[in-house]
Amino acid sequence: MSDIKFTVIRNFGPSVFKAQIPNEIVNKLNKYVDTTIEDKNKTSQLDHGKNLVGDVTQEFHLEPEFIKSSGWLNFLATCSKKWIEIETSKVMTKFNIESSWVVRQFENEYNPTHWHSGHISGAGFLKVPSSLGSHTQKLKSKNMNYRGGQLQLIHGSKMFLSPSTINIEPKVGEMYFFPNYMMHCVFPFKNSNEERRSISFNATVDDDIYNVYGQK
Repeated sequence: MSDIKFTVIRNFGPSVFKAQIPNEIVNKLNKYVDTTIEDKNKTSQLDHGKNLVGDVTQEFHLEPEFIKSSGWLNFLATCSKKWIEIETSKVMTKFNIESSWVVRQFENEYNPTHWHSGHISGAGFLKVPSSLGSHTQKLKSKNMNYRGGQLQLIHGSKMFLSPSTINIEPKVGEMYFFPNYMMHCVFPFKNSNEERRSISFNATVDDDIYNVYGQK
């Protein structure tokens, strides 16, 4: 039986595209955030917290001009185009940012399960605490996985041979692209006074690519 040839096919469910944000852009984004949070009037104007579900310290929009000048728009469009080409063999010709925003999360804060608008969404990491904490000794003894500060992507429900979640440990510069309808959440972390800083976006692409049902 050792000569049996096999392949595992995993073509069900939505795909997720992972990319590395160039260090130059990560630095520009962090500098922009650091400068913006010092300006209370500006952060008030850009506040995005009232539109989001998270229980976090601060969430605010990136200004459209900065999204373009920093290279952030080009990075998102390039990655999305490549992802669509791989998955559909189609060429994306339209990429319109609906919004892009930063989330500043600290100890015990969290983002509950939610989803986005647009066609394509994503989340990436600009700052990560040196430690996100750990389980109490009682839970450690049960060998439970600690999820503090992790991003969890959710689709469907757990069934035999079909897990419903992907748990992502945040690392600076990593960016994850997913369909707008994919549910996701961020767990709280503990034992740290450092900031977990993430960045997200919503965008639309060609209607004939997104609309797989062919309806107008």
